[in-house]
Amino acid sequence: MESLVKFVQDEFVTRNELPEFGAGDTITVFYEIREGEKVRTQFFRGVVIQRRGTGTSETFTIRKMSGTIGVERIFPINLPALQKIEVNKRGKVRRARIYYFRGLTGKKARITERRR
Repeated sequence: MESLVKFVQDEFVTRNELPEFGAGDTITVFYEIREGEKVRTQFFRGVVIQRRGTGTSETFTIRKMSGTIGVERIFPINLPALQKIEVNKRGKVRRARIYYFRGLTGKKARITERRR
């Protein structure tokens, strides 16, 4: 049964061409918002907390600070409304899921940039 599901996902689901990014990277996600008949583009810039799942069910979580309140948003990789993703900074972290980042404030919440 799993092979059948995998076959259908590989054949019929369109994949978005996205850049490589991981936990600790600061990215900007541009996505469409539909309001009745109108369609507009909105962006969400923040730090990637995690990437979860495989294939078409893969998602990633982004966290940003809006004033003093932390806002997190989960995006599916194959979201049709996703227009593009820009990688602003590559972060140097030692874990794949940086949940500890939620509890950090001030200078402790900075992630050092990875050298190329």
